[in-house]
Amino acid sequence: MKIYSWNVNGLRACVRKGYLDWLDACEGDIVGLQEVRALPEQLSAKARNPEGWHTYFHPAERKGYSGVGLYARQPFDQVIDSLGEEAFDCEGRVQIATLGKLTLLNVYFPNGSGKNRDLSRIPYKLDFYSHLRDMLATRIARGERILVMGDFNTAHRPIDLARPTSNTKTSGFRPEEREELDRWLDQGWVDTFRAIRGDVEERYTWWSQRGDVRARNIGWRIDYVYASPAAMEFVVDARIHDMVMGSDHCPISVTLNPDILL
Repeated sequence: MKIYSWNVNGLRACVRKGYLDWLDACEGDIVGLQEVRALPEQLSAKARNPEGWHTYFHPAERKGYSGVGLYARQPFDQVIDSLGEEAFDCEGRVQIATLGKLTLLNVYFPNGSGKNRDLSRIPYKLDFYSHLRDMLATRIARGERILVMGDFNTAHRPIDLARPTSNTKTSGFRPEEREELDRWLDQGWVDTFRAIRGDVEERYTWWSQRGDVRARNIGWRIDYVYASPAAMEFVVDARIHDMVMGSDHCPISVTLNPDILL
């Protein structure tokens, strides 16, 4: 069973760059998208309901902003779009899907930068991290099988970005943001890529669109699949698909023993 996560930086643009061809060829069972930036009715029929897939979208109230979407080979038992906080829900950042005994969260975590490239959104971002973590605390303690995947918008350790020294004051690598990821791991969550692949250097999931930094692999690893301990028992592989183009992010994936559903 293979699950992908991909920040597409605008699904309509990604479709024009070959998203549907990739979807046909990826051999995934579930694909979670972040930063869809479109209402469902703004998508083409093929993008909204491709043959062989069940689709679910949660757009932001603000047009052309944020939004998440799920594509699944078999229908989910349930999909919830709310964290119970209007300040978060209005931005279309979370889908909580259940399939058998697996709970899958498709999440577009906030960026800490404001409209003027300041740090004004960091308090909102940190509140989002802690609210979601607290919401899942009882469930992870009960031993539920949970995956949280998406664009976390934070590089956790120096190994997770090409130029850590020059970015310590930049949103996405500030101490207070990295500490939030520490709290997730302290609670028991597992970074699936590091657990499976170890401390592999120079593996990134996002590159600036300025200059030729992607060609030179000057990037950040800010997209993750976090697994609860109970879910981690079923993870057999984790990958970064950095050769896939179409967005400033690349897809990531986990492969699971399908018994995770049973």
